[in-house]
Amino acid sequence: MRALLATLLFTSLLAPATVSAAEGDFLKPLAGQWKGNGMVLTRIGAKPVNVSCGFDIGAGASNLSMDGTCRGLLVVRRSIAANINTNGQRYSGTYTGPSGMPSSLSGSRKGNAINLAVRWARETNGDRNATMVLEKVADNRLRLQTIDKDPATGKSVVTSRIDLTR
Repeated sequence: MRALLATLLFTSLLAPATVSAAEGDFLKPLAGQWKGNGMVLTRIGAKPVNVSCGFDIGAGASNLSMDGTCRGLLVVRRSIAANINTNGQRYSGTYTGPSGMPSSLSGSRKGNAINLAVRWARETNGDRNATMVLEKVADNRLRLQTIDKDPATGKSVVTSRIDLTR
C-alpha cells in the first residue's frame, strides 16, 4: 500500500507572478473532497489489492496538501498524506504512507499532470526510487499513480492506480 499511498501530494511558492498564477490556476481547482477506487501492489509480482479511497485536498496558489485513507481487503485501512510546494515550475514535498515515515517528492508539471520522482524512506521493490503522477483527467476526475521498476527485469510496473471523482 506504500506505493499507492505514495500517490499523493503538496505546500508554498516563491516564483514570479506569471508562473505562480499559472500554477495557482492549476492547483486551486483541485481543492475539495475526492473519492474513488483503484488497485495497489504490495510488492511487484504480488496479486493486486483493490482499494477504495477518500481524500481531502487543500490547494492554494503555490501548494497542495492531501490527507486521506485507503481501505483494502475490507478490513485494512491506511492513512495517506502528502504536502507539495511549488517554486516556479518545480514541485517538491513529502509523502507519508502507512509506514508513517516521510518520503521525498520532487518534479514538475507538464500539462495536466504533476510528475514526481519519489525517494522512499526505506527500500521498496529493490531500491528507494519510484515515480508518482497526479493527473487531472477532467474537471471532476483525478488519477493518482505510482510506477516502479521490477528489480528482476528492469521494466516499469504500475504499483498503484487510483481514479478519484468529486
